[in-house]
Amino acid sequence: GAAIQKFVTATKAPKVSIRFVGTELGVKPAPAVAYFSARGPTQMSPAILKPDIVAPGVDILAAWVPNKEIMEIGKQKLYAKYMLVSGTSMASPHIAGVVALLRSAHPDWSPAAIRSAIMTTAYVKDNANNVILSMPNRSPGTPLDYGSGHVSPNQATDPGLVYDATADDYVNFLCGLRYSSQQIAAVTGRRNTSCAAGANLDLNYPSFMVILNHTTSATRTFKRVLTNVAGSAAKYSVSVTAPAGMKVTVTPSALSFGGKGSKQGFSVTVQVSQVKRAGDDYNYIGNHGFLTWNEVGGKHAVRSPIVSAFAQ
Repeated sequence: GAAIQKFVTATKAPKVSIRFVGTELGVKPAPAVAYFSARGPTQMSPAILKPDIVAPGVDILAAWVPNKEIMEIGKQKLYAKYMLVSGTSMASPHIAGVVALLRSAHPDWSPAAIRSAIMTTAYVKDNANNVILSMPNRSPGTPLDYGSGHVSPNQATDPGLVYDATADDYVNFLCGLRYSSQQIAAVTGRRNTSCAAGANLDLNYPSFMVILNHTTSATRTFKRVLTNVAGSAAKYSVSVTAPAGMKVTVTPSALSFGGKGSKQGFSVTVQVSQVKRAGDDYNYIGNHGFLTWNEVGGKHAVRSPIVSAFAQ
């Protein structure tokens, strides 16, 4: 800016040309989590890891309404059919497109199954083979930044296993959040809602979250059910990567599935002992690891983040 100002004031008839240098390809590192991307944990339901997933959302070429100006220069309003737009409003359509792809490929999948496929096949390494960075500090990201990782549409079409859930499971979850019958009815669109079946905060979700609420240690046990969506029987063995201060026990450590639609359950106990870093008032991460079900003699790897975080 200073150089331009100096040129304008020192030149009798200043002229300037602007040249578009084209799209840069192969920029490293990429992707990265934008500074304005919302981080977890969520205050509404901290027992569920948020975010779920990240998707392209920075400088996305998007259609723009023709009757809304993009800017004003003096008294002149400028209009355009397209804009470079950033934000959740750009990442969400990418995920919606992936959902449409999966719905087309697997019309029998539930919304929960589709979300599971997207989450368990996401990647957490950038194109430099390092953990996806969190901007603007360029620090290694965590699941509180990127959730399960960056969406990978092709992989999501063939996840092997999914964590499925029904509408009734979500009603029980809302009961666990102590929603009233009127509130549950407003959310679900059901006239007759009841929590008689029992409240359950342990939703069959593709991630595991332990909240440290005014404490430095906690133990939580999760129960999960996996459904085989592949075309044949398969066996899976579990692998866990856990940092210091986190102990993870999975029972059983191996699962055998029949054909498509076969289900198997397992439990996960997570023990956490973590001290919050002094002066770190905006980073709520305690520590994190991953639980992966690996197909024996096959290609599928069903990965879920395990996260401990300090309550906001």
